[in-house]
Order: sequence, then structure tokens, then C-alpha cells
Amino acid sequence: MRIAFYAPLKSPNHPVASGDRQMARTLVKALEHGGHSVELASELRFYLREPDPKSFDALKIEAREEAARLARLWNRDGKPDLWFSYHPYYKAPDLIGPELVSAFGVPLVTAEASYSRRRNTGLWADTQALVARAVEQAALNICFTQRDRQGLADAIPEAAFGMLSPFIDTSVFRETPARGCPTRLVTVAMMRPGDKVESYRMLAQALGSIGHLPWTMSVVGDGPAREEVKAQFAGLPADRVEWLGAIEPAAVPDVLYSGGIYVWPGFGEAYGVAYLEAQAAGLPVVAQDIAGVPEVVRDGQAGFLTPPGDVAAFAFAIERLLARNDERTIMAAEARRFILEERSLGAAAARLAELLAKIPVS
Repeated sequence: MRIAFYAPLKSPNHPVASGDRQMARTLVKALEHGGHSVELASELRFYLREPDPKSFDALKIEAREEAARLARLWNRDGKPDLWFSYHPYYKAPDLIGPELVSAFGVPLVTAEASYSRRRNTGLWADTQALVARAVEQAALNICFTQRDRQGLADAIPEAAFGMLSPFIDTSVFRETPARGCPTRLVTVAMMRPGDKVESYRMLAQALGSIGHLPWTMSVVGDGPAREEVKAQFAGLPADRVEWLGAIEPAAVPDVLYSGGIYVWPGFGEAYGVAYLEAQAAGLPVVAQDIAGVPEVVRDGQAGFLTPPGDVAAFAFAIERLLARNDERTIMAAEARRFILEERSLGAAAARLAELLAKIPVS
């Protein structure tokens, strides 16, 4: 099929790295791997940081203009077979695709759409209504987590759903890595207010309680909350933590290969691409049993998921993997097998092909 791909939150070509951008890029690769022709329909970013009506109105005007541009293009060159909308949610609804494809008779597919009733206040209620209408209209809504599917199904029970497990391009992890330092902890996360800072705070507290063990840690990440994050670790010896800042995505695997355990609490994680990459590199994971994390980390097999907010349990899980090298080695092998065999680009392409084959194309 000829697929028009649109990610309202962040284009695959956006200059700032993030999990959203990475998954958008990987989805395009998976669709192409399945033999489809994928074109980036638009790079218009529709993102409302705050519920500001003036900003919303301005973005709606831009969206109408962009839809008109695409309509002229499709009338001239022919319409696509499918509109693929990635990650529409209350702060970034797709205001281009639904009306445009309805006018042209093109099926709509969403991926990683989400809906939360607690957001239904003020302007967010209006933007969530737009997401709900798109989900109801879609020929298929591809969900990455049961949590997202349940949220959508509760609000739009008549919508069509299909599951696709979170995945990564494992090609850069195919070679068996040299054994990293078993006592080196690694985390890869942006430094921004909210859930990220809360995760860093919990991590610092947990590490502070196991200072008697010979661990060191590499931290990849940067952002507006950098100083606040670093302040959380001020009580730890400076030589224990290596702050690598923001690095190119291509350099992340080398950092992961150098370590022995991946540690990140994961408050608010939709699922966490970094967890997938860490396991592909052969690192068992210590995280919380929270949000979408259980969708990508198998507790007791490829790492440990601890009760939400329990700093002591989180610290103990790290201590256990530091102290039990045999168990850590077994979990490392299982983590790597799990991602390379079950969460690869090839596996995702096959699943996407199965899902999209059910959609009638004119």
C-alpha cells in the first residue's frame, strides 16, 4: 500500500531526540519492511503544552491550511491507500487526517492513540473529543499496551482495535556484545519536570541506601531540569556517577554494552523504548511495576519490577543483581533473547502486515 504517515506530536524528522520520535521512525521502517510505500504526509506539529484557547485556534488554522495543501496534492497526484496517524492524544490530536480522508474515501489507522477520562476538563475535554472521534472513525486502532487499549475501549467501545507489542530496530544489537562491567548501572532518560524528575529522585534515594556496594553509574540524558536532577545525587560520591549528557542515538548502544544493569523507576512511562534497547544489549532491568513498563519488561525473567513508590524494594532489587552474578547473567541472556526474537523490527513488520491486511482499500 501507499501509506501517508503523520505524527502530530513530533515528526520523525524532528531535531530533538525522544521516544516518540524514535518509535515514529521505527514504525515507518516496519511498514517499509513489510513492503509498503510510506510517505511523510506532513511535518506540522500540533502540540499544546498548556490548554490555551488562542494557541489551539491558531493551530487549527494551520491544520486547515495543511489539509487544503494535501487535498490539492492528492487531486493532482492521486490519493494514498491509507492514512496512518501515530500517537494522537489530548495534547496532540490529529486535526488533518480524519476530515481529509473522509472526503477522499481513504481508510484511517491510528497507532498508540490514548484516552483518559481524568483529562476531560476545560479545553482538554475538547481535544480529547477530537481524539475520540478519530478513534471511532478509524478502520483500525493499533494499541501498544493493554492499558491504552482499555482506556480507549472504555470511552469508545464500538471502535476497532488491534494489538502490536512495543518493538525496536534490533539491527544495531545483533552482534554479541563484549561483557560489560557487572557492577556498572546505566540509565537513559531525558531531564524534564514531572515524571522524569520523580524517577531520578527515586533512583537517587535508592542508590543512597546501597552506597556500601561497589557500583558506578552512567547517565545519558539532558534537559531543562538538569540542575534539579543533579541536585538529587549531590549526597553520593562524585566519582560514582558519570553524567554523559545528551548523546547521539547511535552512540547509546556502546554505553549500554559497557554496563551490567539498567535502572530506571519509570514513573509515567507509556512503555519506554530505552528498556527495550537495554535488554537488547543484554542488560537486565530494575524498574517499577507501573504504567506501561510491564509491557516491555518481564518480571523475574529479564529483570525485576518493584511495587510503585517503594524505594526500599527498588534498592533491594538492584542490590540483588549486584550480589548475585549468576542470576544477573541468566536474566541478561533472557532479556536479550526476548527483544531480539520477540520485539524486533521483523516481528513487528509481520504483525503489522497481519493487521493491515484486514483493512479494505479502494
